[in-house]
Amino acid sequence: MSQEPTRREFLRRTAAAGAALTVPGLLAACGGSGIKGAKGTTTAASTTAKTLAKTLRFSNWPLYIDVNEKTKRHTSLEKFTKKTGVQVQYFEDINDNNSFFGKIEGPLAHGQSVDRDIIVLTDSSGLPARMIDLGWLEKLDKSALPNLKNLVPALAHPNWDPNREYSLPWQSGMTGIGYDPKKVGGELTSIDELLTNPKLKGKVTLLTELGDTMGLVMLANGDDPAKVTDKSFDAAAAKIEKAVKSGQIRQFTGNDYAPLLAKGDVWACFAWSGDLVQLQADHPGLVWNLPDTGGMIWTDNMLIPKGGNAFTASTYMNFYYTPAIAAEVEDYVNYICPVQGAKAVLLKEDPAVAKNHLIFPTPEMFANTHIIDAKAVNNKTYKEKFQKLIGA
Repeated sequence: MSQEPTRREFLRRTAAAGAALTVPGLLAACGGSGIKGAKGTTTAASTTAKTLAKTLRFSNWPLYIDVNEKTKRHTSLEKFTKKTGVQVQYFEDINDNNSFFGKIEGPLAHGQSVDRDIIVLTDSSGLPARMIDLGWLEKLDKSALPNLKNLVPALAHPNWDPNREYSLPWQSGMTGIGYDPKKVGGELTSIDELLTNPKLKGKVTLLTELGDTMGLVMLANGDDPAKVTDKSFDAAAAKIEKAVKSGQIRQFTGNDYAPLLAKGDVWACFAWSGDLVQLQADHPGLVWNLPDTGGMIWTDNMLIPKGGNAFTASTYMNFYYTPAIAAEVEDYVNYICPVQGAKAVLLKEDPAVAKNHLIFPTPEMFANTHIIDAKAVNNKTYKEKFQKLIGA
């Protein structure tokens, strides 16, 4: 059965107070490993013989992998160790894309290892694309990845890594509209209505993530968020600014919209699909919809920072892309599973999860989601304009 209660508990806790986790072992190998950070260079790590390391060092977000409620251990990782003999040092030390990147940026810029073989960062932050451009990632060893064939087709060719040379999805999520039908008076699928309906004034929140908020509004304007222009960016910013000045928007949030929506302080919001899966367990009346003009999709990607062991990391990724293992993780995490075949496993083991379209979207839902332009997210001018817009 799904371990949702623990995940929901984490959602409430982080939304209310923010998680503050230490970063054990990070940068422990920063004393100058001879790793070159320049783009296009080779490294000792990328040319070594294909021998599994004794230990895989894996950084991820908190409670983003299966947890056995009795032992408090990660069964899927234990199975990997049993299968390969590789021990896993698993760190739950990523609470925010930018703050984690800030910890590894200096060492990588100086050609130093960050003592990790896998890190998980979000494409909508623009950071995975930036790390590719800077030459700070090892390529996947596809000879160790026969299960790459199980990658969901809709996630196979992102614009920032079109052939998945440097990245593989861990989990994905959609950004759309979360709302309480009793408060808003029925179904809500219109971004324009959320931003302009006087009935919702002061009861609306948008997200502090540029890619999510600007992307949804660009779609509502009929513009393509995958190819952002000055004109489309400024048009979306103007629409949001008007809603801010009118008092329509209560605030911009991270996932702290969740308790506000649950309590009824917020009636409608830009929301992540995975959060609503968790909220609906305690508040079944809440709804998440893709907007009629389209939603955004983001992916948390497994990446191999320079100096990481590409063969060992790729071997683990291949293991995770085994449907039974992906299903085991999915039954706890409840975001969008990137592995074909996991749904069939869960139809037998946990049908409620398998049949949830926020966890296993239909092809039509995938077709109505869009990936933000990574160059736009990394554009200094756009970032400054957005931070001013949200009052940060």
